[in-house]
Amino acid sequence: MLKVGVLGAGHLGKIHLRLLNQSEKYQLVGFYDPFEENANKVAAEFGYTKFDSISELIAAVDVVDIVTPTLSHHDCAVEAIKAGKHIFLEKPISNTVAEAEEIIALAKEYNIKGQVGHVERFNPAFTAVKNQIQNPMFIETHRLAEFNPRGTDVPVVLDLMIHDIDAILSVVQSKVKSVNASGVAVISDSPDIANARIEFENGCVANVTSSRISMKNMRKSRFFQKDAYISVDYLDKVCEVVKMKDAPEVPGDFDMILQNAEGVKKQIYFENPDVHANNAILDELNAFADAINNNTTPIVTLEDGTEALRVAYQIIDCFKK
Repeated sequence: MLKVGVLGAGHLGKIHLRLLNQSEKYQLVGFYDPFEENANKVAAEFGYTKFDSISELIAAVDVVDIVTPTLSHHDCAVEAIKAGKHIFLEKPISNTVAEAEEIIALAKEYNIKGQVGHVERFNPAFTAVKNQIQNPMFIETHRLAEFNPRGTDVPVVLDLMIHDIDAILSVVQSKVKSVNASGVAVISDSPDIANARIEFENGCVANVTSSRISMKNMRKSRFFQKDAYISVDYLDKVCEVVKMKDAPEVPGDFDMILQNAEGVKKQIYFENPDVHANNAILDELNAFADAINNNTTPIVTLEDGTEALRVAYQIIDCFKK
C-alpha cells in the first residue's frame, strides 16, 4: 500500500481524507492544515494524524495529495516533487500556466508521477460513453450552479467551466485554433457567468456555458458527430446515444426513418448505455495509485491539467478585451 498524506483539510480535503482512509490502495498517514483550529477539529473528530508542518508530512509519505487553495498548489507541488514524492493535485493544477509548466518540468527531472483532479473524467455517465465519442464536430455544454460563496475568489471559468474544458480536450484530438468568450460579474468581483466558443484546427467547435448564479444546478454536455448524437448528464449520471444508419429496404412498423432532401433515408436508433454507480473521487485517487504501482501514465496527466488551464486563461483574457 502506498503511504499518502493530504495537504489541506477544508471541505474537499476532508472528503479526500475520508476516501483515502477507506481505500484499499493507500495507507493514510495523516494531514497538514495551516489553520490550527481547523486542524485540531479534524484530528479530534475523525482521528486522523495531524502533522505540524508540510515538510514533516511530505517526509512521511510516498504520495502527497494537494487539496489546498489554488494559490499554494505550485509551492506545495515543488516541495513534494523535490522530496521525490508523487503528487495528486486538485484542479486547477496551479494558479498560472507558467507555474504548471514548472511543475511538469520538475516532475520529469525527479521522475515522479502526477495527476490532476479533473473528476468529471471519472463520472460514470462520461466513462460509459467516452469510447463512443469519436471525432465530434460540435459540442455544447452547460454547467450551472446555485450561488455558493465558496469558490468566488476566482472567475467561474476556473471554478466550474474548467471541468468541461478538460473533458472536451480529452475527446477532441486537435489543437485549439481560436477562443472567443464573454463574461459578466453579477455578484462577485470576477465573472459569475461566462460563455466561450472554442474552435479547433480540425473544424470542431465547442460552445461552453458556465454560471454560478443559476436558479438550479445543471451539468450537461452534448456531442455531435457523423451519424451520432451523444448526451451526458454529469449531475444525474445518465447518458444517451442517438445513432443513424442506412435505413433497411423494408422498414419495420416501429422503425424511425428520416429522409433528407436528396432522398437518402436513415434509420434512427437509441442506446442507453449502462451507467455503473461509483464514487468518482475515490476512483480517481485509486486510478492514480494504479498508475504508480504499474508504472503507467495517469488518466489525467499534469500536461492535461496544464492544457485545460491554458485554454481557461485564453477565455479569461477575452473578458479583458
